[in-house]
Amino acid sequence: MKGDLHQVLIQPLLTEKITALREQGNTVGFLVHPDANKIQIRQAVETLLKVKVSRVNVVNIRGKVKRLGRFVGKRSDWKKAFVTLKEGEKLELFESV
Repeated sequence: MKGDLHQVLIQPLLTEKITALREQGNTVGFLVHPDANKIQIRQAVETLLKVKVSRVNVVNIRGKVKRLGRFVGKRSDWKKAFVTLKEGEKLELFESV
C-alpha cells in the first residue's frame, strides 16, 4: 500500500446520502482500500483528480453475514471515505449525475 496512490481510490460512491451531501456542501464519497489512511486518501484525491481537499472523514463498514440455504457466509469488510473539497472546487466526475 506504500506509495501507490492508484490503489487507494477504488471507485466513487453514488448513494442518496452522498448525493445529498454533495448538494448541501462540497462532499464526495469513495470506496477506498481498507489499509488506506486519511493522509493517503487526501494525497490520492489531490494528485489524481487535481482538486484541493479541505477534510477527509473515513468510515469502516463491517461485512454482513449472509445465508444461502444452509450455507453461511460473510461479505467483505470495506472502507468508505467522505472527502470535502475546498470552496470553488468541483469534480466533473460527479456533476453529470
